[in-house]
Amino acid sequence: MLGVQGEDPYLFFTWNVTYGTLSPLGVPQQVILINDQFPGPNINSTSNNNIVINVFNNIDEPFLLTWSGIQQRKNSWQDGVLGTNCPILPGTNFTYHFQVKDQIGSYIYYPTTGMHRAAGGFGGLRINSRLLIPVPYADPEDDYTVVLNDWYTKSHTALQKLLDSGRSLARPDGVLINGKNAMGDGKDEPLFTMKPEKTYKYRICNAGLKNTLNFRIQGHTMKLVEMEGSHVVQNVYESLDVHVGQCFSVLVTANQAPKDYYMMASTRFNKQVLTYMGIIRYTNGKGPASPEFPEAPVGWAWSLNQFRSFRWNLTASAARPNPQGSYHYGSINITRTIKLVNSASREGGKLRYALNGVSHVDPETPLKIAEYYGVADKLFKYDTMQDSPQANIAHAKIVSQPNVLNLTFRNFVEIIFENHEKSMQSYHLDGYSFFAVAVEPGTWTPEKRKHYNLLDAVSRTTVQVFPKSWAAILLTFDNAGMWNIRSEMWERAYLGQQLYASVLSPARSLRDEYNIPDNTLLCGLVKDLPKPEPYSV
Repeated sequence: MLGVQGEDPYLFFTWNVTYGTLSPLGVPQQVILINDQFPGPNINSTSNNNIVINVFNNIDEPFLLTWSGIQQRKNSWQDGVLGTNCPILPGTNFTYHFQVKDQIGSYIYYPTTGMHRAAGGFGGLRINSRLLIPVPYADPEDDYTVVLNDWYTKSHTALQKLLDSGRSLARPDGVLINGKNAMGDGKDEPLFTMKPEKTYKYRICNAGLKNTLNFRIQGHTMKLVEMEGSHVVQNVYESLDVHVGQCFSVLVTANQAPKDYYMMASTRFNKQVLTYMGIIRYTNGKGPASPEFPEAPVGWAWSLNQFRSFRWNLTASAARPNPQGSYHYGSINITRTIKLVNSASREGGKLRYALNGVSHVDPETPLKIAEYYGVADKLFKYDTMQDSPQANIAHAKIVSQPNVLNLTFRNFVEIIFENHEKSMQSYHLDGYSFFAVAVEPGTWTPEKRKHYNLLDAVSRTTVQVFPKSWAAILLTFDNAGMWNIRSEMWERAYLGQQLYASVLSPARSLRDEYNIPDNTLLCGLVKDLPKPEPYSV
């Protein structure tokens, strides 16, 4: 007799998105709340869980959330970016339904519409390992999420108007740790408590807009154990540079004198360093935190060296029983190389950011839905951007149009991010994790492949690029769908520094991609079109 295949467990959430007034930096301002929470609720899931989130949009603008780092296997319908989803109109709701298939780790969600990310609507999303799969460290006493943000006291609408008027974001007004900042006047409530001699897991994520944040805990070291879904070699750090969009998991042991300690977040790579704090309290604590603060590091060479110290843990198992290192990415032949050079233009008083001279514009009909309905040719052309841009591309005229690359299903691709600007960059790729095999100063040439880490580069979902530097990533495009490659610096993404990879399975089969869900919101050209024939097995 055949056994019945049990479905993986379901987690159900109802989220009410509203405006509220808070004073995270002491000035009352409009923020975006989810179920009256700022940051939003933590999603606590386990590998392969099905997550169902009914989002009610009760703000006055169309709204979408993306689940940054969740791979949405075969299911870009749930990705929550403007290239895959029509936004949720004010006063309406939409139910996301996705499975955190074959993943573990620490992630964030945040809004992708307008400049909503500057007002809230972000939070932590964790995926725990299944009980049968060994984790390469002992169970911590507790598991804490730390969401860091650079923060502006201007509203998201004011910031959007600023960007639309041709100006860029100035330096932030402050930094928030879980939506708060400690005044240091002895009246601060602790963000977290620790029992003496116990070890705690902290998941530290930068959900901010543009600034790398250096994170440290007074008097304590941090043992790095996981990064964006990969177990890593467990090095010990006094502080970590968390670039925009990135997440780290660390273990911290409460082995110091019992009192309060500051956790600190400082802006990096700016002339003026802003440092903000939160409090960790020992449960048997006797006294306030010391006013002596550990300084943040200076300059980006330090940060580059820290990146080079991150290594994939080859013997640990992630979501599946086999060790991470059993996947030998270094011995796969590269079939395509795409070099992306970022640039900025202020032509005609308009500020635009571009990749290879193309500044992405979202058509009213999401690219994925247009493709599925067979009307893509009315909205965009594929491959208008070259794989290797001309030499002076950073100074070339910028064209604003949808930027969609056609990627062959299952090809192994090398992507180079080259930054000719003086500012930091941070990139994220939806639908995949990739191997960050090199981050180096200067410009990329094919000879640089000799120095790639082809053994134990970390498999992750974001990579930073330092000023006048480059980064190289490798991945197999084996997840059919429409996938956003974007700057995590939100003003840059909002003003065009992003593109989409269209990965079509020639078989048009349910083995490779799910059908469009029945509840998909339709807008633009496809609103009244009949639904196409569904995929079959």
